[in-house]
Amino acid sequence: TYIQNSCPYLFSLLILGAFEISLQLGGNITVKIKPGFSSLNTCALHEGKKPHFSEQIIKPGQKFQFTFDCSTPEKYWSILVEKTIDCLSGPCPFGDVQLQPPGLPLLNRTFIWEAKANRRVGLELKFSPWLRQILPGDTCPDQIIYNIGSRLGKDRVHIGTFCRNGSVSRVKAQGDAILSLQLPWDSKLAASGVKLESRSSIQRLCIIESTFKGKSSATLMSANYPFGLPEDELMTWQFVLPSSLRADINFINYTKPNCERKYERVEYSLLDYFPDARVLPLDDVQPVNIPGSFNLSLYGCDQDDVNPGLLRLLFKVVVDYPKNEENVTYKIDLTHEKTNLTVYSKSSVNECLICVHSSRNCRPNVTLEYGRTYFVTFLCQNLENIRIIAEQSIGMRKIVRFLLHERCISLAVPSVLLQLPILIETFTWKIQALEAVNIEIRSSTLKLKQHIPNRDQRCNGSYSYIINGSNPGRSWSLGYFCPVGDIKKIQIKDNITITLKTFGKRWFNESNAQKGDLKLFFKPVLQEDCIFTLSPDPKTKIYVQTPNWLEGLLPFMSVYWNISVPPKQVAQLTFLNERMGITCEKSRAFIYIKEQSSRAVETVCRDDNVLPKTLNLRQHFWINITNCKPSAKQQLSLQFLVTFQKKSDVTIIIGVVAGGIAVLVIIGLLICCVKKKRKRKESHKPVVGVYNTNVNNLLPGRQGIFKKERKKNDSHVYAVIEDVMVYGHLLDNSTRSEMAEVGVYRPFSGPVSTTPPSPPPIRKISKSSDQQESTNMLVTDSENYTFAHHVPEDIHNGDLNVIPL
Repeated sequence: TYIQNSCPYLFSLLILGAFEISLQLGGNITVKIKPGFSSLNTCALHEGKKPHFSEQIIKPGQKFQFTFDCSTPEKYWSILVEKTIDCLSGPCPFGDVQLQPPGLPLLNRTFIWEAKANRRVGLELKFSPWLRQILPGDTCPDQIIYNIGSRLGKDRVHIGTFCRNGSVSRVKAQGDAILSLQLPWDSKLAASGVKLESRSSIQRLCIIESTFKGKSSATLMSANYPFGLPEDELMTWQFVLPSSLRADINFINYTKPNCERKYERVEYSLLDYFPDARVLPLDDVQPVNIPGSFNLSLYGCDQDDVNPGLLRLLFKVVVDYPKNEENVTYKIDLTHEKTNLTVYSKSSVNECLICVHSSRNCRPNVTLEYGRTYFVTFLCQNLENIRIIAEQSIGMRKIVRFLLHERCISLAVPSVLLQLPILIETFTWKIQALEAVNIEIRSSTLKLKQHIPNRDQRCNGSYSYIINGSNPGRSWSLGYFCPVGDIKKIQIKDNITITLKTFGKRWFNESNAQKGDLKLFFKPVLQEDCIFTLSPDPKTKIYVQTPNWLEGLLPFMSVYWNISVPPKQVAQLTFLNERMGITCEKSRAFIYIKEQSSRAVETVCRDDNVLPKTLNLRQHFWINITNCKPSAKQQLSLQFLVTFQKKSDVTIIIGVVAGGIAVLVIIGLLICCVKKKRKRKESHKPVVGVYNTNVNNLLPGRQGIFKKERKKNDSHVYAVIEDVMVYGHLLDNSTRSEMAEVGVYRPFSGPVSTTPPSPPPIRKISKSSDQQESTNMLVTDSENYTFAHHVPEDIHNGDLNVIPL
């Protein structure tokens, strides 16, 4: 029944039921006829008249004739064919791997091919049809089973067991590649379906390529599964699928080794989308909805010698078409907006694609530059996983154009972005300051609140602003701000970066409120670094902190707060620090507080003073904090609180009484002036100022201010001036022509809140005692002259200098 054509490699039927195996010399093929596990007495192999019940080996150059003495030898005997492929001494015989010798009798057959190659070279096996990996010990429906392995030195590594008709299209093995094919006795398979494709360096144990053309799934596992991956080895799975498909990775089972050096991990690489690989531990959530092709690599480690443990991994990859993806194209016109956009998928678990102009040009991260119009489609199960980062530059030309037309610049997110169903993560405006122009940020409608979490003054809305200043050589942060506060405007002389940061879906509902929130005005340059203008609500308490809070106020920086006091209210200013907390290396640090009135009282605190606990202020007032150069590792960071109380009735009564007394004093002065004028008309003698040498010309508590003698310092300071000199303008014309007007005091009568007051002069630190230092403090011009209405100095334990104006 076995009729075959004669050839050098095949069995030949000599007589009915007789077979012959003839192998060529140098063919590197060995055939073994192996008995099964059943009783050999049932079916014997006869070489001539001699029966055999043991394994028979036919080597290259040999001929072997035999018969079976039963009609069903496939139940008792099997054939093993081994072939060695030499890729060491010469070129590899690339091409199809043949089932040689062909025409074997219908016994269970196993073909084993071992391709010898250099340890540094990887051999590639290509399969047709593609293969499906199964667990060791499982069977295939058609009983056709492939086993693939390699050698690490003397040890054999099992890469995997496979059936036909799957997704595994290629396997690359480092060094020697070992392939076996098991065929059942009734299989009519004429070709192995394996091709030796190429050899190249792969620098890892193996690479398994799995290709998907449509909806499908595959179960894959690490080499040597269920035993461990060899120590400190690396293997990779390459998944090839079109960009229109998505892949989910699900780890079914894994164990981790006991590592001494390095650590076990998996690495995802999407070269078409992300330049950097994503590394995850085995126990982390693995990515899903991966777009297009990607690689998954498993890294081992140096394991403990005593208790190495096992590194093994069993996982499933599911490939499907995108679900619930919105197939709507949006037009993004950036021709009129000097805005650059980055649109990206923020989730590695639920990957999204952004397609620009074409469904083939899809990536999880795209950049759109200003000056062009784009048509964008989002392929994503959930659009909440997509974010936009935008940046807009406001340069000199735009600022000059607005200055010429006396217009402001409104900082608003372009409407073309607000129409997208994508959340804007950040929108940044970069404003370049001109030399002679200050930038003024106004929020007159909503006003701004400073985010100070440690005082429970928080920004809990859908968006906030991060404002930073910069100039060559320095950069600093003004802080975090949000709408609905008390800050009406901020003036800065540096370049400004304002970043709008959103928080959640509420932004979509509140984005319209942001449109008119911030405006930029450009004013003549001021010497001050930064000025905050606050118009508080008397029902609220306001916490304020110095800029650059985390790193501290920059050296020599001077910051002002212009704070309004509502009518019929008294402001209570409370410093939340006991001291400034710094030691000055150069210059001095000051806190300077002044009400905005003609007879205001100044409060000055130095870096070595105790700060006032609470000050009551009845008029609009200025606060200035000027830094020195602090010693190393010290920073000036201060917080203060402003609250309001209604003026008491007692205060109002005192004010009315004081006003009445002032009216009476003025009437009395007018009467005196009239009487003196009459006396002057009666006298024609010129009146001169009387200098009294016996009067102490030093202020109380200010001894030693002038260290030189009067004759040497030419100060010409009058301790007393006659009334006639003060009222010299009432003299008649004849007298005035003979005596010039000298030493006339004119109080300041201009506006007091248009510009910030100058802080006290900053001097070098003196090594003398506190008493000497206090006497050497510079005094204002009003202290050099003494008049009848002079207010005595109020001294506060040397910690606070109160200077009357």
